[in-house]
Amino acid sequence: MSTVNTAWDHVSGNIFKTWLIMFFFSIFTVIVAYVIALGFGYDEVGGLGIVGFAMILAGIMNFVSYFWSDKIVLGISGAKPILEKDNKELYRVVENLCIAGGLPLPKIYLINDSAPNAFATGRDPKHAAICFTTGILSKLNKQELEGVTAHELSHVGNRDTLLMAVVSVLVGTIATLADFFMRSLWFGGHNNDRDNRGGQIYMILAIATAILAPIIAMLIQLAVSRRREFLADASGVLLTRYPEGLASALKKISGDKEALEVANRGTAHLYIINPLKGKDVAGFMAGLFNTHPPIEKRIAALHEMEGRV
Repeated sequence: MSTVNTAWDHVSGNIFKTWLIMFFFSIFTVIVAYVIALGFGYDEVGGLGIVGFAMILAGIMNFVSYFWSDKIVLGISGAKPILEKDNKELYRVVENLCIAGGLPLPKIYLINDSAPNAFATGRDPKHAAICFTTGILSKLNKQELEGVTAHELSHVGNRDTLLMAVVSVLVGTIATLADFFMRSLWFGGHNNDRDNRGGQIYMILAIATAILAPIIAMLIQLAVSRRREFLADASGVLLTRYPEGLASALKKISGDKEALEVANRGTAHLYIINPLKGKDVAGFMAGLFNTHPPIEKRIAALHEMEGRV
């Protein structure tokens, strides 16, 4: 018996997988903080105190990221705001898709670069911005541009930028704790009395955790990023009802060999396709260390939705 996967199936499946990953990521963060606390020589109760401190630190970082991350990203990218009179056709495309998706009209920005790409940012639909390069406007036809715009608006509607900001903060918290612990080993900042029962085991576990946890956290971050790209593809199809438009755009953008000059590893995950051309890892490792899913899989998933939206 064959299974028919509609766009709605892809959306619900990707939402479930994303939050399942986030659930285990949160537990992983707590465990890392607790093990490192024990490695410092704190007892079980003291270890829980360190966990609480780590969560408070993460909360503060989330607060800052919530209100200012979009401005930072737009500034780093050299994006400039435009008005309707500057590009009426682009405004109509964005406005029509916002009406279809029940979203408020975001601010529209342009990056003066001939490399085709786009990204969305903002903490919620009311404070969102969608950014296009001049290259993507000149190299895509209207249906392809609609597909890209629907993808980016889906990121806004799905709160993907907020989710990725939270994930980045959790990754940063783990990296900070691990780095602080490893430095303390060199400067004697930890408890040197390790004669208590289990002390040596805690130290070994903490060292292993400090080495491996940042790598695992980064892999989880990339997994969430790739899953949200699949989700935005499927959600975007629900807006345009035309999977081929986005599929054609992805093929055309990925086939363009020009790298986006203003992009960097910190912002690469935001774009519809990795702007650091040639930086994707091929083969099996592509499933672990790439910010985006393989383009072939994204296009195949879109073709699977044809006639089923």
